[in-house]
Amino acid sequence: MRGFRFRREVSGLDGSGAGSVDATPAAGTGLPARAAVPQRALGAAYDRITSTVDGLADADLLRPTRCRGWLVVDLLLHLVLDAQRALVALASPAVGPADVDAVSYWRSPDDPTEGRHATWVRRSAAAFDRPGGVVRLWTDTAPAAARAAASADPLGYLTTQGHVLAVPEFVATLVTEAVVHHLDLTVDLPDAPAPDPAGVAVAVATLDGLLSDEAIRPADWSDVDYLLKGTGRLPLTAHDRMVLGEAAGWFPLLG
Repeated sequence: MRGFRFRREVSGLDGSGAGSVDATPAAGTGLPARAAVPQRALGAAYDRITSTVDGLADADLLRPTRCRGWLVVDLLLHLVLDAQRALVALASPAVGPADVDAVSYWRSPDDPTEGRHATWVRRSAAAFDRPGGVVRLWTDTAPAAARAAASADPLGYLTTQGHVLAVPEFVATLVTEAVVHHLDLTVDLPDAPAPDPAGVAVAVATLDGLLSDEAIRPADWSDVDYLLKGTGRLPLTAHDRMVLGEAAGWFPLLG
């Protein structure tokens, strides 16, 4: 999900900009209290995805998602790749300081290879004998990544995609991606569980950092509304634009 567009010059997952996140920093971190445990939140976020896909019939794995052109099985394979990257990154220690954090990580320009990646994912998912094969790969890989994150040194640094991040900041990026894609994954799965609240808090804090303290999200938005509108999954209404004012032009904060 890299290639998100970064709209404001900000740094730090500091929770400013929206009232739903407690901005009191946890001891020893720059993260707000609700988003101070990304290493635990990742396991919960991945567990909710597992609960969504485990036991689904092949026909349900072929339902559409919010990601254009991707079925459930395609998006799940994309998430497998993210969990695999997490395993590599968590085994790739680096010397600090970090050059990006959990917010500024998303500052990268649009990825010119994104279209090729989407095509490769679809073809790779289709190469499995049955869609359920991707579920088995996910249930093998995701728990391993979550365990690696939980046991990683929270004071350490690692390298991934050409950047150095503090371990909790890197894990927060994984949580944000997992939560947003959970919402993508379940658009045509009405009985699926909602994302875990701890993961939602981390994702919301990321958007708060991108929005900055110069704007406040509309008071009538739920956290899920914020995530869907902040990532361009749902359009802003005329009322949203009136409340946001100039900040409406920054949306989507992640695209």
